[in-house]
Amino acid sequence: MATIEFSEEQTMLMETAVDFCRKHSPIDRVRAQIDEPQSVAPAVWQEMVDLGWLGITVPEQYGGLGLSLADAVPIAESMGRHLMGSPFVSTTLTTQALISSGSDAQREQWLPQIAAGTAASMALTEEDGNWNLTEIGSFASVQGDQLLLTAKKCFVQDAPDAGVIVVSARIDGAARLVAVAADQLPEGALTRETVIDETRRSYTLEVDALALPAEQLLDGADFAAIEHAALLLLSAEMSGGLSGVLHVIIEYLTTRKQFDQYIGSYQSLKHPTVQILLSMEACRSHLYRAATCMVQGDTAELEAAVRMAKAQGSEAFAFAGDRAVQFHGGFGFTYECDAQLFLRRALWCQYQFGDAAYHRNLLAPLLLDD
Repeated sequence: MATIEFSEEQTMLMETAVDFCRKHSPIDRVRAQIDEPQSVAPAVWQEMVDLGWLGITVPEQYGGLGLSLADAVPIAESMGRHLMGSPFVSTTLTTQALISSGSDAQREQWLPQIAAGTAASMALTEEDGNWNLTEIGSFASVQGDQLLLTAKKCFVQDAPDAGVIVVSARIDGAARLVAVAADQLPEGALTRETVIDETRRSYTLEVDALALPAEQLLDGADFAAIEHAALLLLSAEMSGGLSGVLHVIIEYLTTRKQFDQYIGSYQSLKHPTVQILLSMEACRSHLYRAATCMVQGDTAELEAAVRMAKAQGSEAFAFAGDRAVQFHGGFGFTYECDAQLFLRRALWCQYQFGDAAYHRNLLAPLLLDD
């Protein structure tokens, strides 16, 4: 059984990330950024690059820090706490795909660019919303030294800012991954989507028989590693989001008065608030246990750990966001109320890579079958 541990690097990154996100993502700036074309201001992104965050998991031989994905968790958690939008998570996930499934030549081509600040993204979700990596509708064929890719993907985050997008597709019936450079996409291939979380920049990617060099087909297709990485980073965002929405709730309950009493004194509001606190601590415990399993290379426990973290986070964050809106009464249903921003983020995260019910269904055989 893995015990929860914080490495020296995680502790330092946590402190830096907390200060960084508090400075660059106060709630008024989150709202202002919604109307901008990019999810994060270019100067702020460059500061993240200068801090080395894009290269955290990139091996040192490719210009990165060579740390574990677990070391990126405190950053994603702090971003979730402050609703900070950026291509950090999508870029870090793409890095994991290239590390786990790319050849030496493919890593040499892309990882130094990512470490130097080039954003990246993954196109895994089919147009019908199916993200299951064993049920891919997009397809490609290899003809000599050329690859023809036909795909329609949704929820491709920060796609216009990405230097490379890794796309899942079937080739001869097998699930594979293809690295597509930004300058290889035809005009009109990307279409902005309207999604519930307005801090996100989400796009549909559509190509029909796009001709690419066959060498852009990744050597491997370690979808399990990609899914585990995605679940860990999403769980980190949700853990941080829970902390953020709890702060909104407590601030309101301890300042709003009715009948000359702070509304936080009413039992009907106390109990769900305490439940949110307990759920937040459970979420964080699952999160860092999963991160510890990843550091220790405990593959036997890792899958169960990341699925527990995602299931716990999905339900807890959605419940907390809903309660925050309800506690604010009629004002909670207005756009001016900050609580709705957290609820929108919770609903987005809840259904990315499976909701709580989906992961519980997969946990059962992991825990009970021989």
